[in-house]
Amino acid sequence: MKLMKSKPSNYLMKRMLCVIIILVSNVSFAQPSTTEQKKNIFENKQEIEAFLKENKIPALGLLVLKNGKPDKMEVFGNLKEGVPASINAIFNVASLTKPIVAYLTLELVSQNKWKLDEPLYNYWIDPDLKEDLRHKKLTTRLVLTHQTGFPNWRWQNEDKKLAFMHEPGTKYGYSGEGFEYLRKALEAKFKKPLAILVQEYVFNPLKMNDSYMQWSDKVDEARFAVGHDANGNTYTIHKERAVSGADDLLTTIPDYTKFLEALMVGKGLSKNIFQEMQSNQIKTKENKYFGLGLEKYELGIGEIALSHGGSDEGCRTIFFIFPQTQDALMIFTNSDTGVNTYIPAVNYYLGNKGQKIIDIETKK
Repeated sequence: MKLMKSKPSNYLMKRMLCVIIILVSNVSFAQPSTTEQKKNIFENKQEIEAFLKENKIPALGLLVLKNGKPDKMEVFGNLKEGVPASINAIFNVASLTKPIVAYLTLELVSQNKWKLDEPLYNYWIDPDLKEDLRHKKLTTRLVLTHQTGFPNWRWQNEDKKLAFMHEPGTKYGYSGEGFEYLRKALEAKFKKPLAILVQEYVFNPLKMNDSYMQWSDKVDEARFAVGHDANGNTYTIHKERAVSGADDLLTTIPDYTKFLEALMVGKGLSKNIFQEMQSNQIKTKENKYFGLGLEKYELGIGEIALSHGGSDEGCRTIFFIFPQTQDALMIFTNSDTGVNTYIPAVNYYLGNKGQKIIDIETKK
């Protein structure tokens, strides 16, 4: 989950509600409503649509993979009032951008074009940090495991400048700034914008032809799932044209499915890097860790789940993948109340494995 990245001040004011929601790290697993406790809300389309209406969630994109193949891939509801959503609906998936950037980076490491533990100052030093020698400790590994010592976004600081909250490499602290730092280092090294690198190493090879790192004329606005607030009112579409290493990916359920299918088997990654991606890099709570770019749940008997979530104004998204069994669950929504789908979906589609995830998240 995330707060917000740096935007013009008037835009930040519009998104302050998001900050309040995401400050509670596991809000998505905290307090299921009476409806969420029903066991059959995902059994048929009628139940799903009634649930969405009750929770003021206009559109729900859903993917279930079993043994590496789609068992369910569908989009329910509306892009906005009166406009039905189709399977090729385009969602803003917020921080689900980060796994894409992590995957790109790990591909470069696998090809010996980039190093996990090389200091990033060889390629980029943020002007705000040039006098703070701790910037020399920053590496890709620390970015991917959220150990940079940065806040989520620099605008959270009183002076709006980037600064270390603690020593790099000493503790976990989720940070979009870290991924932006990595973006600038990659762009400096390869002399290409991040969007081009993602296109070359991720989108093109996986045939993700309906995915975009920023808003452009190529985006079909008629298919965009417009964000909604908790009362069902639409937000004004913010057409972000600047590329971020942390946020604002636009994609579809079929396209991101291709990514998850590749991610689960480590396509394009060396064996060693694929193993490191799934390793316990830093503990965040009991039976939960951050690997390289992904959260990791230890479910017992050697089974793990890898996950990432996204949260933005009018956008709640999440996925869980299980490398051993090649199963997956992914949820896209276009509402601030989209988190209400998480517990019932995890319970229904993931069974005992899902309950273990919920137990980990809700345990104090």
